[in-house]
Amino acid sequence: MEWLAEYGLFLAEAVTVVAAFGIAAGLVAGAMRGRRSGHHGPPVEITDMNDRYRRMAVLAERRILPRKAFRARRREERKERRRLARDQGRRRIFVIDFKGDIRASRASVLADEVTTILSVARNGDEVVVRLDNSGGAPNGHGLGASQLARIRERGIRLTVAVDRVAASGGYMMACVGDRIIAAPFALVGSIGVFAAIPNLHRLLQGRGIDVEQLKAGENKLTVTMVGKTTEADRAKLQDQLDTTHRIFKEFVAEYRPSLDIEHVATGEYWHARQALSLGLVDEVRTSDDYLHGASGEADIYRIRGRSHANLRRRFGRAAESALDRLSMHLDD
Repeated sequence: MEWLAEYGLFLAEAVTVVAAFGIAAGLVAGAMRGRRSGHHGPPVEITDMNDRYRRMAVLAERRILPRKAFRARRREERKERRRLARDQGRRRIFVIDFKGDIRASRASVLADEVTTILSVARNGDEVVVRLDNSGGAPNGHGLGASQLARIRERGIRLTVAVDRVAASGGYMMACVGDRIIAAPFALVGSIGVFAAIPNLHRLLQGRGIDVEQLKAGENKLTVTMVGKTTEADRAKLQDQLDTTHRIFKEFVAEYRPSLDIEHVATGEYWHARQALSLGLVDEVRTSDDYLHGASGEADIYRIRGRSHANLRRRFGRAAESALDRLSMHLDD
């Protein structure tokens, strides 16, 4: 039995090594492919969403309509497409998808997407951002919000569509929109700030481990993972949280001045119908319904930027994410 146990342990270690090697090899190969394609490919991909809607309609009509009626419908549709192609004044809608993480790491990609749109946008065009973001670090989400603010500053209409969640840092980005629409059960709000930092000081002390923390500047280190936390440290961290919350509230109030900011900035979140009554959103509607409804009178293009992640960042992402969760971030 002892021999079997030792063999089982050996086998488990061997499998672990092989799996780790396979994952590493896959990451290296993926990074090399991404580097080759990203080096020569365009920074953004542009998809004609009207064409996608047309193909969906053709598929349905082919199955549903009699053959003669289907052919007649196709002839009408081709004439309409030629007419629209000659209409140079037809307005355009540019669609951006932003799925947030705790660091808002796609903010750099968002910058490329916004720059691409602003290079061709004209009066009457619109940008729709399909936002799915539950919050995270204030600086990352603040940068994302600033990228969206560039659209408004150019006088281009900005609509933010929330199908699932725009909470905390996500709402910081959403509030920049001229208009916010949200699906009925989308979660919106959570205008608050918190910090969660586990402290191991007593555990280390109980095992006879001393941790030396040296600093220059009274408030350089306050609450940390390994140092002894004093009341002064807690008070300073709380002051920093209160300051961030105040700036957050001022930012939201700037873009949505009709809000009762003190009433909604309690850290709570609401479903879209509640958020509508509070003024956090302007309409309860899904992004799919909004875009499909607009496709009859606008040309719709999806703009998707390429990720800037490199091999080192791919390897370190899991570890960095774990550390990020220990630092101050917006309530999610």
